Amino acid sequence: EQVKTAESKITNLIYLKHTLELVEPLKAALRSCNTQLLKAYYNSLEDTRFGIILEKITSVINDDTRYTKGCLSMRTQKCYAVKPNVNEFLDIARRTYTEIVDDIAGMITQLAEKYSLPMKTSFSSARGFFIQMNADCSTLPNGQLPSEFTKITKMKNTYSFTSADLIKMNERCQESLREIYHMTYLIVCKLLNEIYEHIHCLYKLSDIVSMLDMLLSFAHACTLSDYVRPEFTDTLAIKQGWHPILEKIAMEKPVSNNTYLTEGNNFVIITGPNMSGKSTYLKQIALCQIMAQIGSYVPAEYCSFRIAEQIFTRIGMDDDIETNASTFMKEMKEITYIIQNANDKSLIIIDELGRGTSAEEGVGICYAACEYLLNLKAFTLFATHFLELCHIDALYPNVENYHFEVQHVRSSAGNKEKIAYTYTLSKGYTEEKNYGIKAAEVSSLPSSIILDAKEITSHIAKQILHRQKSTPEMMKQRAAYQLAMRLVQTARNSRLDPDSLRVYLKALKKKYEASCPTPRKNDELQ
Repeated sequence: EQVKTAESKITNLIYLKHTLELVEPLKAALRSCNTQLLKAYYNSLEDTRFGIILEKITSVINDDTRYTKGCLSMRTQKCYAVKPNVNEFLDIARRTYTEIVDDIAGMITQLAEKYSLPMKTSFSSARGFFIQMNADCSTLPNGQLPSEFTKITKMKNTYSFTSADLIKMNERCQESLREIYHMTYLIVCKLLNEIYEHIHCLYKLSDIVSMLDMLLSFAHACTLSDYVRPEFTDTLAIKQGWHPILEKIAMEKPVSNNTYLTEGNNFVIITGPNMSGKSTYLKQIALCQIMAQIGSYVPAEYCSFRIAEQIFTRIGMDDDIETNASTFMKEMKEITYIIQNANDKSLIIIDELGRGTSAEEGVGICYAACEYLLNLKAFTLFATHFLELCHIDALYPNVENYHFEVQHVRSSAGNKEKIAYTYTLSKGYTEEKNYGIKAAEVSSLPSSIILDAKEITSHIAKQILHRQKSTPEMMKQRAAYQLAMRLVQTARNSRLDPDSLRVYLKALKKKYEASCPTPRKNDELQ
């Protein structure tokens, strides 16, 4: 344990030295920058404490000591980190270590000559020094290695093994290494005590490097992709946006979709079968909002965002379909937190609420949560499998329904039908109402049970639809509400010239008239 502590301390000092040596090249890169932020970073890097710490370190640590890749290379760096003549006993221990390493290499060379085999010295942090050899089994005497070799492993044509003498030499090597690390640790601790009073500049350096790294990542992303610069308005409008992470890991570019939320249409209900793209789409919106607010370009053809004071997400997983108490309580804690903390400037994303309980309770909880959130002006996207929830738009004109389209494809035999996912978002709620029954049809469940299930489901659906049907008066009120909100938005944000504005307003009028139901003759007589 003490050896690990010593090794860690030495390694960290090497990292610190390497980092401080990069301050001057970083300053040189920022010297000609004109941006206020980068100028401020350049000025921060002129802090004299960086030079003081580096000078103290280089008075004890070798100039060429730095971080290197490879466990053996890094081990060598740690062994010879301290300059010679600082500690006489450390110099003796290092000479001993060098001699042992040379003896190991010499012994393996002799073994290779003795058996006429292409052996070479290898090293790993777990095994220490061992022998490695690339050879076909047929080239070995009797197809086996000589008996003095042990712990033999083979991967394809590569053999790894050791011997009793090599194990003993590894033990001597480790003992010598422990002595080196102990003495180096004492020197490093003394050095660190001298530089502790100057370390506050390192926090500043960490902030600068992390911010520059983030800005460089943004620049790299927007240079090598089709990302666009976001605008900030009172709407959330994304034209043909796509998921930025899915783009990197997928074999082809993800399907693009539009998003549009305003004060007048601030609540979107999203439906569709499992795996149709609902959760991915919701995560995409959250990521794009975050990217826009931290200064990044966004994966879309065009985008505008309303600044969100908070972003709340409740993203469901496939595990949520387990109807158990722990899952349900987790859902309740998440929705409670959202309700208690959301305000008019929030972006709220909820996926699959209420699936940890019965369907009746799930619908009730979702409906109540939606009605509460509808009292806010927050932008809300709510994905659900409860199609009963879609009819809430008859009562609240600021609710919009969208769904992910799927296509039904028959097999070549023509006796089975499967769903093809398009991942395309369309207006209205999904027509795919009976996912469970369709799954049962391709199973071995008796056809009589499936037919009964279809009849019962159809009967219940008709009753629900009859109760929730929109009246002409409701449709007229909804059309008037949406027209009013579009007019308010136009008054706030329009940059159209008078002729274009006149055309736009005429189009709004036509849309309003088309949305209003035509009164029947009986209604006119009454």
